Amino acid sequence: MVYPMMIQIDWSAVKDVGRKPRGLLLTLTVNWLIKPFTMAALGVLFFHYLFAPWVDPQLASQYIAGMILLGVAPCTAMVFVWSQLVRGDASYTLVQVSVNDLIMVLAFAPIAALLLGVTNLSVPWETLLLSTILYVVLPLLAGMATRRWLVQRSPHALGDFVAALKPWSIVGLIATVVLLFGFQANTIVAQPLVIAMIAVPLVLQTYGIFAITWIAARWLKLPHDIAGPACLIGTSNFFELAVAVAISLFGLNSGAALATVVGVLVEVPVMLSLVWLINRWRPPEAGVIATR
Repeated sequence: MVYPMMIQIDWSAVKDVGRKPRGLLLTLTVNWLIKPFTMAALGVLFFHYLFAPWVDPQLASQYIAGMILLGVAPCTAMVFVWSQLVRGDASYTLVQVSVNDLIMVLAFAPIAALLLGVTNLSVPWETLLLSTILYVVLPLLAGMATRRWLVQRSPHALGDFVAALKPWSIVGLIATVVLLFGFQANTIVAQPLVIAMIAVPLVLQTYGIFAITWIAARWLKLPHDIAGPACLIGTSNFFELAVAVAISLFGLNSGAALATVVGVLVEVPVMLSLVWLINRWRPPEAGVIATR
């Protein structure tokens, strides 16, 4: 995937974000003060109570852990795809994603450790910190350094590089998804009921967070091209990070890894349905949000 720092953006428009901070504040509030905790609450509700008669307690805890890791990892690069599909403000989306990335560097490990601890799962801090460095900090620094080097090289170097990288980023994304499902293929085929049980709270979480963000965006009277991406950032997940951390903490064939893979399975069709809703509710003048 093309990392956000590699995207070509009208940087003069980025400077204007400070004059209209409500969309950014909405995204940050949903991503870091609401979403991780509602995901953990839904996981506990379903797997410690509603689904408890049909799920082994140890596996139930691992499913919850996988859901928590998804909830603490807001989406990054894929947000630009969703933003384009709803004709969002690309410059504003860049700021929303970039600020979330910077917060993730500091907040991912503490919030994940807190919520995993509350659900009686002790995890090594060293693994969480190392995962943050490997999957967030290093790609961020690499993207910034590469962009700076290309801009200094020539005015057209960045655009040429992004154009050449796009096909390979798509191939990489598809390969990642294929490998993830390949490693869990036996479980997915042999235990469809488990997959369905994991999917239920994930789907409820996604639509629920979208509803909260959409209602808040209407209340704040955000322009449609800012509100749409804000809602999608809050509902989508950085599944690559969640999968990698789940495997590092619990193992490749663990329930936590399976839950994150189900998150990938659920996310794409659900996000496409939300894109459809946002476009359906687009006002004729593409101004302030208004439902039909």
